[in-house]
Amino acid sequence: MAQHLGLVSVLVLDYDEALDFYVGKLGFTLVEDTPVPAQGKRWVVVAPPGARESRLLLARASNPVQQARIGDQTGGRVFLFLETDDFDRDFAQYQSQGVEFVRGPSQEPYGTVAVFRDLYGNLWDLIGPPAMARGA
Repeated sequence: MAQHLGLVSVLVLDYDEALDFYVGKLGFTLVEDTPVPAQGKRWVVVAPPGARESRLLLARASNPVQQARIGDQTGGRVFLFLETDDFDRDFAQYQSQGVEFVRGPSQEPYGTVAVFRDLYGNLWDLIGPPAMARGA
């Protein structure tokens, strides 16, 4: 048996502003943007560059309970972990795009890590390979 997580849903306030952030600032690829008129929504999927299985469904909050959870889907803990093959490149690119880092780079046993906020306040780890894997 082979399984994988196909999508992770991230609550957003507005599809287009979410796309501006994920595609415009983080450089994600827009995989799908399909209207779902019967439900008054869109099926919007983005993926990190080069990703084959990991994708985000940008899900517009549709009621007050969901709206209250935007930006706080995990109670203030880091929500998603974005692994990169070149930490320095992506850290510099994100900074130049105005992505807010709440904790700067540090060396951990599992790699170089910095924490940033998405446009709604969810916390993400940007993780690069461990120093030994980079030849340091």
